[in-house]
Amino acid sequence: MILWLWLCLGFSTSAGQPDSELMARYLEEKLLADYSIMEQVARRVPRQAKFLQRLETRPRMSEFSVKSTIISRYAFTTVACTMVNSGSEAREAVFEMQIPAAAFISNFTMSIGNKTYYGEVTGKDKKNSSDDQARHKKPPSPTDGRENGYEIFKASVFIPRKMQAKFLLHYEELLQRRLGKYEYTVSIRPQQLVGRLRVEVNILENSGIVSLEVPPLRNSKHKGNGKVEGDVSPPPSTVIGHTKTLAKVTFNPSVVEQTRIARNGILGDFIIRYDVNRELSIGDVQILNGYFVHYFAPTDLPPLPKNVVFVLDSSASMVGTKLKQTKEALFTILQDLRPEDHFNIIGFSNRIKVWQKDRLVPVTPNNIRDAKKYIHNMSPTGGTNINGALQTGAKLLNDYIAQNDIDARSVSLIIFLTDGRPTVGETHSSKILSNIKDAVHDKFCLFTIGIGNDVDHKLLERMALENCGMTRHFQEDEDAASQLKGFYDEIGTPLLSDIRVDYSEDNVEQVTQNFFPNYFNGSEIIIAGKLINHTSDSLHVEVTASNSKKYILLKKDVAIDLPSRNDIRGVPGLEDGRGDNNYIERAWSYLTIKELLNSRLKSDDDQEKDYLMEKAKSMALAYNFVTPFTVLKMKEAGLHSEPPQEEFISPSTDGIGEKLQSLQGHKAPPGIRQQQDKQRIKVSKTSADGDPHFVIDFPSSKLSVCFNIDGEPGDILRLVSDHKESGVTVNGQLIGAPAPPNGHKKHRTYFSTITILSNKPERSYLEITPKRIILDDGERLLLSCGRSAAVRSSSLEVSISAYSNVTVTIRDTISFVILIHHYKKPAPYQRNHLGFYISNSKGLSSDSHGLLGQFLNHEVKLLQESLNTSHQQVGQNQTEALNPKPTNTLNVKGRLVPVVWKQRRIYNGQKEVDCWFAKNNADKLIDGSYKDYLASHPFDTGTSFGTINSL
Repeated sequence: MILWLWLCLGFSTSAGQPDSELMARYLEEKLLADYSIMEQVARRVPRQAKFLQRLETRPRMSEFSVKSTIISRYAFTTVACTMVNSGSEAREAVFEMQIPAAAFISNFTMSIGNKTYYGEVTGKDKKNSSDDQARHKKPPSPTDGRENGYEIFKASVFIPRKMQAKFLLHYEELLQRRLGKYEYTVSIRPQQLVGRLRVEVNILENSGIVSLEVPPLRNSKHKGNGKVEGDVSPPPSTVIGHTKTLAKVTFNPSVVEQTRIARNGILGDFIIRYDVNRELSIGDVQILNGYFVHYFAPTDLPPLPKNVVFVLDSSASMVGTKLKQTKEALFTILQDLRPEDHFNIIGFSNRIKVWQKDRLVPVTPNNIRDAKKYIHNMSPTGGTNINGALQTGAKLLNDYIAQNDIDARSVSLIIFLTDGRPTVGETHSSKILSNIKDAVHDKFCLFTIGIGNDVDHKLLERMALENCGMTRHFQEDEDAASQLKGFYDEIGTPLLSDIRVDYSEDNVEQVTQNFFPNYFNGSEIIIAGKLINHTSDSLHVEVTASNSKKYILLKKDVAIDLPSRNDIRGVPGLEDGRGDNNYIERAWSYLTIKELLNSRLKSDDDQEKDYLMEKAKSMALAYNFVTPFTVLKMKEAGLHSEPPQEEFISPSTDGIGEKLQSLQGHKAPPGIRQQQDKQRIKVSKTSADGDPHFVIDFPSSKLSVCFNIDGEPGDILRLVSDHKESGVTVNGQLIGAPAPPNGHKKHRTYFSTITILSNKPERSYLEITPKRIILDDGERLLLSCGRSAAVRSSSLEVSISAYSNVTVTIRDTISFVILIHHYKKPAPYQRNHLGFYISNSKGLSSDSHGLLGQFLNHEVKLLQESLNTSHQQVGQNQTEALNPKPTNTLNVKGRLVPVVWKQRRIYNGQKEVDCWFAKNNADKLIDGSYKDYLASHPFDTGTSFGTINSL
């Protein structure tokens, strides 16, 4: 699948304008070196630089970045753009780009001045909405280029004077394999030189990456051959690095390098091609979180024989370049036919001419020579009889199949090419479709090709869909001959026919298409589905097919209990993914929606079409996809930017393409700043902070208890476990550091990550580190700990005080405060780390557990035990009068725990706590031992010893 992404906003060079490279050097050396655009959007323009003054008439694009994460062929793409209005009055900015027609937009965010707008996917009304069209995805139309493989996304806004606007677009697509490679393409066409331009693509393929290549930038007029003649090197400033399973490609041209490529700012298509290692058996089945995706692309098989009829438009509109390029392509295609193939050629206009009457001929040197002569002598004349030509071709192929003892495992197909619409004979599309479907009768496949702007793309698309084929569209001014040859190469080598993939019926549901008439060399069959039998430890897979020599049956039991192979958490370079952790589920939803859309396109029944539309719409809303039945509406997020010194400002959009991955669906609570100014965070004594030191506050007993945990680096501690009742779990992961000199410890440990999970009323989680916060409640949001912000979803509220603390409130009854410890110049034994404080535990149940949670609904008693005396109970207010000689003991759930009196400072030393300290890793104080509180991973929700669950 080819991605064309075009972001157009800027100026056109005019006669008399100074040299573009001089202008580029001025922009790079002055504009970028003298100020940071993130801190200052206004600038002075030297009076002598008149060409720069013309830039001020429109907002200037200061940054354009693309960041893509491709995981097992499924691509998440984020495009970010910053535009600056340095003028003295508000000016209109247009954010416009091309995205793949096969991709689904999943989110769009705009920040204009001090306001942020986020996109909400809603069902499309039957009547056109009167909402502001400037903020909506432009409905695709033939001029939008859908038939060329892309659609145009456009947003138009007014930027106040001396301010900037930021645009953030997300879309997703499943890459298709063609000619043995996956191709990911970014169309870089800002139409002006950009101060900061960066493309970063991260690829993770557990099967192993092979044949990774980055060809030169591709101009739109050379899309057919995909490369510049004589040059195969990557574009300037491209950096490529990869391991066996990971790859990272960056393209970061300076302004000077941009002007050397194209003076008008239109650089071209940035392309990455790669393939993966493959098993020779049933293919690659990946399973994660109750979903599976199956990639099947066998190699090293002998080709099947072909019976092919070429149906070529020779009407008057084909005159000139179109017919010339068609002939050139056919000459090459004929040369590639194999000796076991049979073929014929039909030329049509208002008349229909068959090269060899009533038969298909074998591939011989003489037949190929005669066919080339026939094609060479074709001349453009007359109208376009599409219906008659295809009826003739279908009858020719049907008669040949019926009258000849052809190989039952051969592949029969029609390749149809036209540049126009039906003008002769039957001209109604619905009737033509019906006639063709009856003629083909599921006996062979029809592949359609359109050339130029006058073609009826919808007719060709539906003809191919209804008859198990594919369609392509090429522009006349492009290298159509090379593209025609490329399309034929995709379908010219069938390796298997009648492929059927089955899974154990009691194990799966909602499986996508699992029968395929043909498999062509260099392509790939993709199937996805849901697992329903969660007790099974394997998935049984059977593939049946036929090739030129025999029928094939492949079987395999795929292990279900090995999800770690497909879990990408913690993979270097993929930390900022927004929906990446459930990529298999999203691939399943993507395929399912595509099939629903195709089924509706093929249907003639109004009731069935309505049903398919509603089903596709429902799934698109569930996964936040913009489809023909859903629309992206913009809403104000309520997040208002403030000066840096203010406590609460909007989420950081610095490095917007790399850090802030999504704002979809999240709102700031109204009036959050005013509320926060009036109400300071309540500091609780119950906490785990530092090395780590634990403090438990028992208000009714008027005393506090403290203890230490000497864990190992990498340990994950269960702090709060109440998953079964309130649905809340808190885990903390330790990081190691050397012990201070002359200390008694061999090393120190601190909390590097705090993970808060909640499954009521819906699933959500927070992952907090000293640098960033990930909030995922079905819509993933990445926030920086260095910028103050407030975000609220339906049941979760997160407030960030920059480089200070994070307050998390769940359903207004549970509150945690995470303290952020940053060191400007850390000592060798210091690490940036977190502290965890419980400020409100009302919503936690009496059955809550964990190192802290087990004490929240219990009380303890302090006993003073002297020699030859009985126990006597004391309170904290009596501690100063205690005789130091007696032994002090806590009564905890019937257990007697020796303790000593200590003082501790918590909350960055702001509070001093008197507490009774339990030694030996809280022996007898906590239920069980320290090792009973070790979680297997940050998302482990086990609530009892030895129990492991996952949210």
